[in-house]
Amino acid sequence: MTLKPRPAPDLTHSRDPAVSFDSVGLRYGRGPEILSDLSFDLPSGSFHFLTGPSGAGKSSLLRLIYRARQPSRGLISLFGRDTALMPRDALPGLRRRIGVVFQDFRLLEHLSVFDNVALPLRVAGQPRTSYADDVADLLAWVGLGDRMHAHPASLSGGEQQRAAIARAVISRPELLIADEPTGNVDPAMARRLLRLLVELNRLGATVLIATHDITLVRSLAAPVLELADGRLVSQPRAA
Repeated sequence: MTLKPRPAPDLTHSRDPAVSFDSVGLRYGRGPEILSDLSFDLPSGSFHFLTGPSGAGKSSLLRLIYRARQPSRGLISLFGRDTALMPRDALPGLRRRIGVVFQDFRLLEHLSVFDNVALPLRVAGQPRTSYADDVADLLAWVGLGDRMHAHPASLSGGEQQRAAIARAVISRPELLIADEPTGNVDPAMARRLLRLLVELNRLGATVLIATHDITLVRSLAAPVLELADGRLVSQPRAA
């Protein structure tokens, strides 16, 4: 599928990294740090994988990026802005620039698949007539064309996964972060979904995929951040 050009946030590469971590640590309560001394940049328009064993901290790192958690220490910048200094009223605008594929999908049960996928556009104030064809085309491409009027409770895990990915990419976000986006689909569909994320990146979006799937990582020549015990044990070298 080729994502159709249409009015969207500016995806032009910026001098500032899309994401920058400087000596970031995270702990829950008074427990030990679960992430320690993380320092890395995701250049605007780049594509990265995030790997590591279960419990390494991948999901926690992603939560820091989309502001579901605040770091215990260190500096996080998004699109060149220190997130700690952002006023609360700036957060909705920031989050609209970020697409997230959650590991637990987070589809709204009272909405159809079509309306779940269209939700970011509806929230942004776009009229249904401006996006109905795009949503239908995207659902057909991810194999849900005949399920667009179904509700999440009637979908399999793999179908919910595909709907969640479609929802994350439909608004052409400037930054797309995905937590195990192909964990519930077969290898052929995993490759198909990866092509969709590559297409989004081709349009200028920064993409970060957290995955256990080494086959997926090896299928694309993209830089890899590797976590172990809450620390980066390998990362791309600076250019």
